Amino acid sequence: MSRLPASIHVLERGWLSSNNILLFDGACATLVDSGYVTHAAQTVALVRAGLGGRTLTDIVNTHSHSDHIGGNAAVQRAFGCRITVPVGMHEAVQQWDESALLLSVAEQAGERFSADATAHPGDEREMGGLHWQALAAPGHDMDALMYFNRDHGVLISGDALWRDGFGILFADVLGTGDGIGEARNTLDAIARLPVRHVIPGHGAPFIEVDEALAAAYARLRAFEEDGARMARNAIRACTTFALLEQRRMALDDLPDAMARVPLFRTANARFLNETPARLADWLVDSLVKAGVARREGEWLVAV
Repeated sequence: MSRLPASIHVLERGWLSSNNILLFDGACATLVDSGYVTHAAQTVALVRAGLGGRTLTDIVNTHSHSDHIGGNAAVQRAFGCRITVPVGMHEAVQQWDESALLLSVAEQAGERFSADATAHPGDEREMGGLHWQALAAPGHDMDALMYFNRDHGVLISGDALWRDGFGILFADVLGTGDGIGEARNTLDAIARLPVRHVIPGHGAPFIEVDEALAAAYARLRAFEEDGARMARNAIRACTTFALLEQRRMALDDLPDAMARVPLFRTANARFLNETPARLADWLVDSLVKAGVARREGEWLVAV
């Protein structure tokens, strides 16, 4: 099996935090994505250990979601580095628009930071002694960017492509855009590239590019045919995220969350038309069946 270039070091985080990617260039380094805010101290410690005495000069974000930008402020304080964001999210970051950043929409947290520079689709930059091109990756986040190194066939895909799918299609769930169509365009763009390695936003780097694309296309078709399935996926994923952060939730509070959290309320109104209580019952059963949670008396507990 071929390996990633030696100048690329992937800190695989799982959840809540996205993967953090360190790219070394002599005595300097760049970090792609910084994880979730509640993991910020751990992120700083992991980055410091990974640097091995090098200077972190830059953070580059693939997109604006909380699990990718949450450590920006803490990492910048610790290392004095610059922050570059996709141009489409720049205004939301500078104004700290928690709705546009989906923080308030999904009831997630973030620490305010300011961007020093923007990246546009088509931009080229050096990271880790390698040449990368920024590529538009709309779908999960309409302003997202991927980074591709043609020499080694390495794609930093963010949440546009995982080994087993891709990130939530928020635009379709919220009714703000055609996430399915844009995600398909992004997958088509990946399929045209000579990709040999994918470093996803979550999960281990992988080389099974064709298999991952096939799974992603199948998931898109399923969502296109059944909007309710897409809505339930969004509710389940974001509740799992919250449960991993809080570690346990009172079962009696879940119907209120289904009615209160804008993402859940909108997904239900647009696709499901369930009462909050029935939606909460489905959610608990789904999470327990999936093995990510268990019931303990009056609590739903993360496994």
